Amino acid sequence: MTPVDPAVRRRRGLITITVMMATIMHALDGTIANVALPSIQGSLSATQEQVSWVVTSYIVASAIMTPFAGFCATRFGLRRTLSTCVIGFTIVSMLCGAAQTLDQLVLFRALQGGFGAALVPVSQAIMMDTYPREEQGKAMALWGVGTMIGPIVGPSLGGWLTDEFTWRWVFYVNLPVGLLCTFGILVLVRDTLPDRKRPFDMLGFLFLAIAIGSFQLMLDRGQQLDWFDSIEIIVETLVAGVAFAMFLIHMMTDHHPFLSRDLFRDRNLTVGLFLTAITGLVLIVTATLMPPFLQQLKGYPVFTTGIVLAPRGAGMMISMMLVSRLIGRFDARVMIALGFGLCALSLWEMTTFTLDVSESRIIWNGVLLGFALGLVFPPLTTLTFATLPPRLRTEGAAINALMRNLGASVGIALLVSLLARNTQENRSELVGQLTPYSAGWPFGRVMPGPDSQMLAVWDAEINRQAAMIGYLNDFRAMTICSLVVIPLLLLMRKQMLAR
Repeated sequence: MTPVDPAVRRRRGLITITVMMATIMHALDGTIANVALPSIQGSLSATQEQVSWVVTSYIVASAIMTPFAGFCATRFGLRRTLSTCVIGFTIVSMLCGAAQTLDQLVLFRALQGGFGAALVPVSQAIMMDTYPREEQGKAMALWGVGTMIGPIVGPSLGGWLTDEFTWRWVFYVNLPVGLLCTFGILVLVRDTLPDRKRPFDMLGFLFLAIAIGSFQLMLDRGQQLDWFDSIEIIVETLVAGVAFAMFLIHMMTDHHPFLSRDLFRDRNLTVGLFLTAITGLVLIVTATLMPPFLQQLKGYPVFTTGIVLAPRGAGMMISMMLVSRLIGRFDARVMIALGFGLCALSLWEMTTFTLDVSESRIIWNGVLLGFALGLVFPPLTTLTFATLPPRLRTEGAAINALMRNLGASVGIALLVSLLARNTQENRSELVGQLTPYSAGWPFGRVMPGPDSQMLAVWDAEINRQAAMIGYLNDFRAMTICSLVVIPLLLLMRKQMLAR
């Protein structure tokens, strides 16, 4: 291998730090505001349904604009697109923090999601252009820290900022990061040659945007509106299905479709997109389920919850550093399979949790799960793009980011719904089994009175036990999901990088 000039290596390192800051900003803001919602609700005098749009508007706008990011980067260049979006994201973050009404906040959050949509895919494309092919696995390992750490750190950081300052600092915290990131992009990143001749397929974009937006709204509001018992959910599902079908027809027949048909002729990319969605599901769903499990069932305060969950990020960073050294020496598919296997092992252990599970066991399980996800992400990203032509790389990165987000959204919608349904069913079953002759019945052989304080205590305990069983069922479902995708790796072409 030809020695790399120290100045070139230093510049690559600085570019890595710069684009990681952009990635972390977007990844953090997808989750950091969640824990601040009660404070926002009280401050802006909103109902729970109204304040949920603070999160929904960001997610939907980000999902809609993610495919558009690939077109912008190709048409206007990577450097110009990323710097514009980082500046816009930072400015709109300040407006979110300064919002005086809920309508303003929802509007600014939608704009924030729109600008943030380009941060992850364009950052990934810059990393792949900055490093030669034999070093791209190592580069993806370093860059992936930002993508995967954000959802883990976000809730803890948001809780701390809200408790110590106000909810507005959840958004103001983006200012120093955005300024440093913008400076680094303008100084370090070299722009790619824009493709001015490429036409913009407005009709294709509209079909895809309507499909993604409706689908995301359906997922986000389904549990709240009791799914298909709601006319809104039925309409959103029909609109998403019809719009997506129209998009596919248009893409197959148009001379210059919004997404190149050549993208989906690449087998590694097609399989990799599905595996990326599963990775996003395991990462985001576990990060979503664990905080309420610890706070509501275990009684942990927000800060303690953050401390208990933080080691998962440490396990992830350790494995990514390990992968960066090994990825050129072993078949990437083996490392991905090992990672999914360890994910399944960690999730299976979580199915044995009880309400008395110790902090140390939760922490070590989190380290194992983080280590497993760190084994999956860098080699999967490298293998997904290994056979894709450079001209399609930016579009591929945008679709990859979209699939990771959609995988997370589908996972959250399904498993949170499953948790609620199982909790209700488990409660009914537990109550039906509880009689004055049950072991542990605290009232002797007499039924308690309607005002009994002890009855309220037992009612709360039954709810905890029912919810605990619901969580175990979710962990079991994710265990199965992690195992069944491993055989799909055989469909991907082996890509051995140079030593």
